[in-house]
Amino acid sequence: MALEEYRKKRRFDKTPEPFARTETKQRNRFVVQEHYATHHHFDFRLELPADFFESDDPSGPIVLKSWAVPKGISNKKGVKRLAIQVEDHPVDYINFKGTIPEGQYGAGTVTIWDKGTFEVLKKKPNSLKFILHGERLSGEFHLIHTARGKGNEWLVFK
Repeated sequence: MALEEYRKKRRFDKTPEPFARTETKQRNRFVVQEHYATHHHFDFRLELPADFFESDDPSGPIVLKSWAVPKGISNKKGVKRLAIQVEDHPVDYINFKGTIPEGQYGAGTVTIWDKGTFEVLKKKPNSLKFILHGERLSGEFHLIHTARGKGNEWLVFK
């Protein structure tokens, strides 16, 4: 199931986060959420099929493919930022802002830093070229999977 890991990490009777529900229609939206948790970071989420990077013809349920970006995404051309891929989130999370209570996974305040739509320009198994149409971020960006660390490290840059 696409959102199994998301469900395992949360107690929905304790957190205001949306329940793990997938969608069937992709609307090409994105969100950048500023997250004041144990470590301040930004969460970058793209509305895509769950099997987007694993399939040449993705058709799985729609989720938010998600990355934690410690320093945030730069709007300056060529500035590379580490993006740690995390578990997929439900599409309803695209509008989530609020406080996750102490003792819960991801405890802290979440705000929406930017949102908008995106267009995929080119997809390869380990990279994605796309255009963001956001309130703060706009233009052509790249996500590139690195061969380092635990396997969930990517670089994101304009």
